[in-house]
Amino acid sequence: MSPSAADSTHWQAVIDAYQASRRLPTIVAGVLDGGELVWTGTAGGRTTTDAQYRIGSITKTMTAVLVMQLRDEGLLDLDDPLGRFVPESGYRDVSLRELLSHTSGMQSEPTGPWWERSDGVPFDRLLAANDGSGAVFGRRQAYHYSNLGFALLGEVVARVRGASWWETLRERLLAPLELRRTSYLPEAPAALGLSVHHYAGTLTAEPATDNRAMAPAGQLWSTVPDLAVFLGFLARGHADVLAPATLREMAVAQPPAEEYGLGVRTGRVGGLHLVGHLGSMPGFQAVAVVEPDSGRGLVALTNGTTGFAGIALAQRIFGPDTPPAATPWVPSEAVPRWVDELLGQWFWGNSAHELRWHNEQLEFHDVARGVLAEQFAPPDADGRIVGTSGYHHGETLHVVRRPDGTVGHLECATFVYTRVPYDPEAPIPGGHPAWLGARPPGATGGGRTARAPGRPSSC
Repeated sequence: MSPSAADSTHWQAVIDAYQASRRLPTIVAGVLDGGELVWTGTAGGRTTTDAQYRIGSITKTMTAVLVMQLRDEGLLDLDDPLGRFVPESGYRDVSLRELLSHTSGMQSEPTGPWWERSDGVPFDRLLAANDGSGAVFGRRQAYHYSNLGFALLGEVVARVRGASWWETLRERLLAPLELRRTSYLPEAPAALGLSVHHYAGTLTAEPATDNRAMAPAGQLWSTVPDLAVFLGFLARGHADVLAPATLREMAVAQPPAEEYGLGVRTGRVGGLHLVGHLGSMPGFQAVAVVEPDSGRGLVALTNGTTGFAGIALAQRIFGPDTPPAATPWVPSEAVPRWVDELLGQWFWGNSAHELRWHNEQLEFHDVARGVLAEQFAPPDADGRIVGTSGYHHGETLHVVRRPDGTVGHLECATFVYTRVPYDPEAPIPGGHPAWLGARPPGATGGGRTARAPGRPSSC
């Protein structure tokens, strides 16, 4: 079925607003209905919905499908201990069910350097470095997400099938579902993984590693159309992959996990009961979720390391409220020198604020409230930095410098902003709290020291 014009407008407005507010380089997205892709859209920089993005832990759901195939063929039982298949593992006593549901108690990450940003190691080295001593809970004591657990499941698949995890995945999942744009390594066109500087808004390329033994936990690259087909499979099943009954079993939460089944996240978003997974790797984030009964679902991929919350995006996509038109966020190519020395954290008393460079304007964000508080335009012809929104709209932001020319503090309409709370070098109206009982030597009224004051300037 074709979506209405209103639906299409709503979905595009949601991803436009999300890209702008979360400062994401690009977003590609698709909405499903009845298990079929009915709409696609993009936001941000130049991209297409056929471009590959790294899908991170959505890979785990595909690994779980391979394990469930083995179970359905009678080649293993979910309550089998890992040691039946990988007897040399230090985690030989945990069950396959516990690994699939993140209830084994093992640590979240393998011992060694952060695997997502490092060259992968072969399985024997991974096993030797993780001898079982890293467990943080007892079995089924808590839901504790474990990337290491899915690496072990990938090895179980490889040993039972007598072929690598990747070869098995290609033959038994990608081929029958005709997922031709899902691959182990990126295949053009593919997005570049990026990290966004928190204050400056500039971009840094992230590494695209081959995770080798950890690949079953997060290696794959895919596209919106391919993941839409995969979600349609999760909703309906496929005769050559898994039966609907097995997929329904996977979607049942496994205590003590409340919203995680067997390799899939499960829970309510608005009026929908969605199953699927989130994904994150350096430079990329993703969500792929579907409601099995209605076949309504969402795929969304972005090439930014942080700032993306897949479930929050799904709530907006399937919610009734259409956000107002948004100005796209454009990454900063260069940051002016006068801006660079002002970026970062500032305090109004004890209250933390962040000063960012965003779409050629300075923005003050109130950290405690998590909101944009003020905006300032670049210096005008007279060198004044004037507020364009918020309480300081129309007021001038003064940059007060030390005698050596470095920035000491900021002042705007008697508000004083300092790099540390109640900076003793700055003239805090009413005085510095630490001085109220006993002023330090050299202090004068109002909390000012006897040193020569800094000189105000606009930049």
